Amino acid sequence: MSTGKVVLGVLAGVATGAVLGVLLAPDKGSETQNKITKKGKDVSDSLKNKFDDFKESVSGKFDKAKADVTEFAEKTKSDASEFAEKAKAK
Repeated sequence: MSTGKVVLGVLAGVATGAVLGVLLAPDKGSETQNKITKKGKDVSDSLKNKFDDFKESVSGKFDKAKADVTEFAEKTKSDASEFAEKAKAK
């Protein structure tokens, strides 16, 4: 199971629990609406922060992989040139 799916599942569960908690509370309609609005904003902010963290993590891993591939390609090119020079010398 991918990390992204797990994170998304957890976040969906948290959002659902928050909404149900507010809806089942014994308050007047306007108070419930205010609570839903506030909870929605809180959950939205939390989801955005978690998504931003996840995005940064993935981006960092991608940048590292890209740097590793570039380094490997440069080393391979250097080794091939060195091998070609040695082959010419013989």
